Amino acid sequence: MRFVDVIEAKAEGNELSTQDIEAMITDYVAGKIPDYQMSAMCMAILQKGMNARESTDLTLAMMRSGDVVDLSDLPGVKLDKHSTGGVGDTTTLVVGPLVAACGGTVAKMSGRGLGHTGGTIDKLEAIPGTNVSLPIEQFKSIVRANGLAVTGQTGNLVPADKKMYALRDVTATIRSIPLIASSIMSKKLASGADAIVLDVKTGTGAFMRTKEEAFELARLMVDIGTLAGRKVRAVVTDMNQPLGTAVGNALEVEEAVALLSGQLEEQDPLYEVCMILGSSMLELAGLAETEADARAKLREAIVTGAGLEKLRAMISLQGGDASFLSIEGMKRLTAVKRHAFVLAEKCGYVTSMNAEGIGTAAQLLGAGRATKEDTIDPAVGLVMKVRCGAKVEAGDVLADLYVNDDRYLQDSINLLTASIHISEELTELAPMIYGVVS
Repeated sequence: MRFVDVIEAKAEGNELSTQDIEAMITDYVAGKIPDYQMSAMCMAILQKGMNARESTDLTLAMMRSGDVVDLSDLPGVKLDKHSTGGVGDTTTLVVGPLVAACGGTVAKMSGRGLGHTGGTIDKLEAIPGTNVSLPIEQFKSIVRANGLAVTGQTGNLVPADKKMYALRDVTATIRSIPLIASSIMSKKLASGADAIVLDVKTGTGAFMRTKEEAFELARLMVDIGTLAGRKVRAVVTDMNQPLGTAVGNALEVEEAVALLSGQLEEQDPLYEVCMILGSSMLELAGLAETEADARAKLREAIVTGAGLEKLRAMISLQGGDASFLSIEGMKRLTAVKRHAFVLAEKCGYVTSMNAEGIGTAAQLLGAGRATKEDTIDPAVGLVMKVRCGAKVEAGDVLADLYVNDDRYLQDSINLLTASIHISEELTELAPMIYGVVS
């Protein structure tokens, strides 16, 4: 069948065959299908959708377009987690070490950030010497020795996704849920994990702005993983305020170290999300029978310091200086030329925040990239001093800005001020966790 006929079939709302989908991806990566035709196909998928079988076929075809990592020689159930993105989201640096300390095998390939702050790889690079470009055999060797390693994605991992994402970005087809799901899951499946926990964010700082969209994406990714023979669970969580109080790179590592050192309260949003993600990973790996059992194991890994020791061991094995991974050591990595403060202009309650605006304020300070060529300053960013629901007086500090370059400081302050909403009356707050899809 000619590809124009395949486009027409989808534009009319028909199901595409496995063969048509496989040929589409193979030929597009090979340059046999021009961008203008693939653009038309992406628009047809955006408008007409794909069912779980089509989405799985698309995911697997994309996965097979490049390298597929084989982790079968590593012991146990190989675990991975993925967040759909957010602000102050440092869960990998907490959950990975805690799960490894409980006997899990966490082999994670992560990406860099674009917009807001850095990704997990950028955060790890805030620790001097840390190598996040590990050859696959060295990566596996560290996982075998420590139960945990985090590295950047290989250059040839899912090239179909790189090519399609660039096209979707300029053709207004980014928001197609089947295309989002196949983009995420193709990389997760190519990374070799047996079990995957997905943190699907929703809110002002998330890609999925509504709960309905987030649950639709979560259900489809779980279906794709299940049809592909993996164990998958998705947790839909709130991103209407930064997850952690720190927004930056070294600052987020510092907060992860604080949590692993037992310095965050159990009611803290970052703590709670880490607990449910870590519990899900232990349950999928067969290392805990119930969520309560899993949480008890994770809490024990915090109390004994075993989780923090796993993070230190990983950093050391990856060439980094693990001596920084203490409350005192992190202060050296977050030292900056000056601090600036955003103050409350009136008294009342913090009723809501624009998490995206807060993330962009940190980016303006140098904590994130506007383009792939931008350089991140690992020390800068901001620390929120209030959460939604807090009562404040006029003049109270709302945020502490860590500044090395003040070119865009006033823009950052203005954006932060506009992103924190204070009202006379306290309104109902969104829950931290909306639900679990499995």
